[in-house]
Amino acid sequence: MPAVPPRPCPCGSDDRYDACCGPLHLGARQAATAEQLMRSRYSAYATDDVDYLLRTWHPRTRPDRITPDPSLVWEGLAVTEVVDGGEDDITGIVAFTARYRTPDGAGELTERSRFDRRGTRWVYVDGDVA
Repeated sequence: MPAVPPRPCPCGSDDRYDACCGPLHLGARQAATAEQLMRSRYSAYATDDVDYLLRTWHPRTRPDRITPDPSLVWEGLAVTEVVDGGEDDITGIVAFTARYRTPDGAGELTERSRFDRRGTRWVYVDGDVA
């Protein structure tokens, strides 16, 4: 039986999923920057990892539940702006455009997301959707 090639990470990095967002989803490590958290959250949406999404959402703004849309397929991510959110910051902003496809056609979601560091962990606070 041939080996299954490693899959690329949905976040758009040049790394494999098991070396990029996978360890964050499994809790093996934490996102070091706001951008890394945003990319890992996109990957969580792409892989339907609802637990990770809830774990990385600020408790003040986190919804009670997330219900994925099985007809929606995330197809790509482009980060368009990063303001702060580095390893020594306590807040950060990451703007992005995410492409998706539904049975009705293709679309894009553009958001400018806000992140806070709580202790040693970055969390998603909220975002402005364009």
